[in-house]
Amino acid sequence: MRLADGEDLDGARSVMLDTVYREFGHGYLPRFHSDIIDPESYYLAPEDNALFVAEHGGRIAATAGVRSATPASPPHPTAVAERFEEGRTATLYRVYVLPEHRRQGLATALVRTCMDFIASRDRYTGVYLHTDARTPGAVEFWERHGKVIFDERIAVNEQRPEALDEPFETVHFALDLPR
Repeated sequence: MRLADGEDLDGARSVMLDTVYREFGHGYLPRFHSDIIDPESYYLAPEDNALFVAEHGGRIAATAGVRSATPASPPHPTAVAERFEEGRTATLYRVYVLPEHRRQGLATALVRTCMDFIASRDRYTGVYLHTDARTPGAVEFWERHGKVIFDERIAVNEQRPEALDEPFETVHFALDLPR
């Protein structure tokens, strides 16, 4: 488990792209995944952002990112965006583990590392993330770490007044800020 550097970016990108293609079924969507293509600008360059990786056998096996990013509406429901303070929210991104390395504690260790990083930054007053419920075990994993604040699988809202044929089953979470 370590803070990623420039030499880790190709391996991290590979884990991320593998996940969005294999797990989500829709592949890379520039509107939502631009950080995957340019992780240096999103995670390494900004002072209060970070990308962490776990390596196994000389290969990146898992990733987790922290970005100073308040959820915005749209695309997220207003009820989600209004819960968090603009400019003071840490958002967890790309907590992905390759399938052959799951159920070994990597995601939990990466989340703990991210939360320690967040706690070391005075600017953050809240922690947010969302997950795709179609990823096996994702909702249950995040329920152990935080609280569901909005479940788009069952909620109709101003962004989604009726069921749509979009490839998303998003569940939004708030995590307790460690201090």
